Amino acid sequence: MTTSSPRLLLIATLVLAVAGVVLLALPHRPSASASPTLPPGAASAARASDSPASGHRAASRAPASDTTAATPTRSAIASALPPHGEGVAGDAVIQKSLEAAWPADLAADDERKLLAAGRGLLRADTTGVGRATWPAVFGDPGQAIAPAFATARFRIQAAIARRDGSPNKAVVHLVWAGTDRGGTYTDRRITDWYFTRTTSKKEGGSTWTPQPRT
Repeated sequence: MTTSSPRLLLIATLVLAVAGVVLLALPHRPSASASPTLPPGAASAARASDSPASGHRAASRAPASDTTAATPTRSAIASALPPHGEGVAGDAVIQKSLEAAWPADLAADDERKLLAAGRGLLRADTTGVGRATWPAVFGDPGQAIAPAFATARFRIQAAIARRDGSPNKAVVHLVWAGTDRGGTYTDRRITDWYFTRTTSKKEGGSTWTPQPRT
């Protein structure tokens, strides 16, 4: 047993050495748990998304939705408006902002009539001037009602007339400035007047009737 042990150890050592050489000679293959390689197309897309510059270019090429293109956001409109207290010089900017936010959708003649009526109603409501023209809206013209705003410093800054969900309904959107009875001047006030189209057989046409304020 003592003479054969060294011989067995030598044989075992030679077998292990040969096995090691054989294993080293075989080609290396990744294990199943290694990360798989991406297809060429996916790899190029991943590289593009990793680059901030290419990602920015891709975002800029993406088309905007129809809603975003048609109607600016409120923050965009607000940022385009002049500061409070700008005076008459800023009225044109407010008018353009309204027209950009709500594109025209009424016939020119209807829009003209609605704007004239909306302006007159706002003036009558705030200053008391011309209330007798709309007794259905303001009630008895002989009843004395103290105006809430002074006529001298009342000013309509901008106005548009648009459909209100139906061809026979409309709204006049007005932005205005005025001084109240307490002497406080405020601009960019907002008032909406709503109208319905009524047909008159006697007159052979249609008219826009203002709805009472609620």
